[in-house]
Amino acid sequence: MSSSINPNNIDGNFPVAGQPNNTQGFRDNFTNIKTNFSTAATEITDLENKGIFKSALTGTALDNNMADNLIYAAAIRDFSAVAVQLTATSGSITVDYSAAHYQAISTTGSISLSFTNFPTSGAAGMVRLKISITNTAYTLTLPAAVSLGTTGIQGYSANVITFAATGTYEFGFSTTDSGTTITIFDLNRPLLGSAESAVGYSIGTGGTVTQATSKSTGVTLNTRCGQITMNNAALAAAAEVSFTLTNSVIAATDVVMVSIASGATAGAYSVQCDATAAGSCRISVGNRNAGSLGEAIVLNFVVIKSVAA
Repeated sequence: MSSSINPNNIDGNFPVAGQPNNTQGFRDNFTNIKTNFSTAATEITDLENKGIFKSALTGTALDNNMADNLIYAAAIRDFSAVAVQLTATSGSITVDYSAAHYQAISTTGSISLSFTNFPTSGAAGMVRLKISITNTAYTLTLPAAVSLGTTGIQGYSANVITFAATGTYEFGFSTTDSGTTITIFDLNRPLLGSAESAVGYSIGTGGTVTQATSKSTGVTLNTRCGQITMNNAALAAAAEVSFTLTNSVIAATDVVMVSIASGATAGAYSVQCDATAAGSCRISVGNRNAGSLGEAIVLNFVVIKSVAA
């Protein structure tokens, strides 16, 4: 079998034992190999810097920051949102949109919200906020930018939300103009006037209290509505008795409505509320009957929020 390589004419890339060899081919090959390795190194580095990985590459930290680049035509499953518990519990609290789409606050006092790092104008940004209200005296003040979606939110007045009961409340906030205008959503309560609650307050808003000692003994009930069971002490014919309802929900400009629910002789009493002040009002009950009555009258009351300007 004859060879196609002429050992006496060595001018290619094939070394032949025992013969002088032209090394230019080797040098060319090594240069090409070096160039190829350099190109490969550049491409690998580019992939390391720009690729999306399930876990960190050896010697690197995992960082799948998409830098606001578009991902589309994707089917997704089993995704979760980062949840952050804010350390501040009272006073001015800033909600950083870039920190998480679900954030939580546990209150130790009234809070005043502000927002930062919403997406640039033209992109929609939405954040969900869980607020644990531990005292009904604590209020939530919203920034002026929260100007949409406020109609019908329970306890809302002039960008301040008051709470009729302690508990956990969740609100959503969205914007498409980087926070210049923000829409609020009450996520775990019906809006006032909605089909679920008609006109008034929903279950969980009210409370009950029983008057002790006498019909003139004051009672305390810090809810927006509820029932007061009066003491069954005798009330003389044509006599009137008054007592103070202490209620942190009541503002001086509010209207407190009172009516008789049960426990009273039909048509025997008159009832009215006056002396409305910040945190209290006076309720008066008169006996229109010809004789003395000793009944545990049950009164319904509701606080209607109002403003003077």
